Amino acid sequence: MVKKETLQKYADLAVRIGANVQPGQLLVINGSVTDYEFIRMCVNSAYAANAGEVIVNWSDEQVALATYMNASTETLCEVPQWSIDKVQWTQDKGAAFLHVISSTPGLMKSVDPVKMQSAQMARMKKTAHLQKYTMNNEGQWSIVALPSAGWAKIVFPELSEEDAINKLMDAILMSSRVSDDNDPVEEWKKHNHEITEHSRILNEHNFKTLHFKSETGTDLTVELVKNHVWAGGCDETTKGVVFNPNIPTEENFCMPYKYGVNGKVVATKPLNYQGKLIENFWIEFENGKAVNYGAEKEVETLKNLIEFDEGSAYLGEVALISYDSPINKTGILFYNTLFDENASCHLALGRAYPMNVKNGTSMSEEELAEAGANSSMTHVDFMFGSRDMHVVGTKENGETVTLFENGNFII
Repeated sequence: MVKKETLQKYADLAVRIGANVQPGQLLVINGSVTDYEFIRMCVNSAYAANAGEVIVNWSDEQVALATYMNASTETLCEVPQWSIDKVQWTQDKGAAFLHVISSTPGLMKSVDPVKMQSAQMARMKKTAHLQKYTMNNEGQWSIVALPSAGWAKIVFPELSEEDAINKLMDAILMSSRVSDDNDPVEEWKKHNHEITEHSRILNEHNFKTLHFKSETGTDLTVELVKNHVWAGGCDETTKGVVFNPNIPTEENFCMPYKYGVNGKVVATKPLNYQGKLIENFWIEFENGKAVNYGAEKEVETLKNLIEFDEGSAYLGEVALISYDSPINKTGILFYNTLFDENASCHLALGRAYPMNVKNGTSMSEEELAEAGANSSMTHVDFMFGSRDMHVVGTKENGETVTLFENGNFII
């Protein structure tokens, strides 16, 4: 059982290093009703940091499941204007956002995929203009996790529910660099510096392409946009406020050229998408587009992802993470992208982050497209790193540099 004092450290980390709420600023927390104790800690931590106001948006995944199972597609596709206005109001106020996630992987497996896809598409079409706030770092945002009973039992099926929850909580805290006897805020300052240094080295090389190859069957060449910018760890808003979008994080990530991805990638971890687990899947790319794919389980869900919109068949992110990362060393498959993506090199289908190209956050959509950035209403990471991953970077002058050997950074 985690100590209350340690959980408070985690809440302080989420508020002060993750969202980094500023004096007088509005903080919006999105979380499950099951996590009310931790969310209360976050609220108190935010006010201790002199937040102007804290608003909590509560959810319940069992209610969401019941709604998807019983409401009509027509009803689910209704997006009331007040719900859009509410988010717009918080963005206009310059809010920081903290998302506390604890969803159960595969919970929505019995839901009609067409119904779910239609509902999500309807909402995203109505709220597409709101994505710019976080994608362009106009305000702070962060994601942290807590164990749910359903999630814990999937990760540790051999344990009792109580033991599984406790063990998953321990793994989350360890991955997030929180312990009974440390100062997580100081730990994260050091960690952010190390990741930033890796980005500096990658930016100095200014690679044109990255070639990934492994025994899993991955043989993929990813061209990077010109004037690309590697990033990772902490980030910075357009107003200069530093924050950590993901806790935990181990990645250095960049922007692929939309039409410059060719070859095959084989996923090495399951992907939880639309509440369903896509397992043992692969994708083939030609001139940037996913032209062929397959999966051992939930191939229809993979199809829904790739065909979500025009941009979801193209990549928006490439991320490098050593196989011997702290999260991977746990030996735990979390079935959750926040953690599994930080245990392995990964790619993302969908929208690119404007920050990954020089002056991107001040570019229009047309300028970003001209620079080679992918645009989409979605952004979904999937993992493909492996113990034997070999990565070679090629510069504009043809010079090659080996970045990864045996799954790990060597630069």
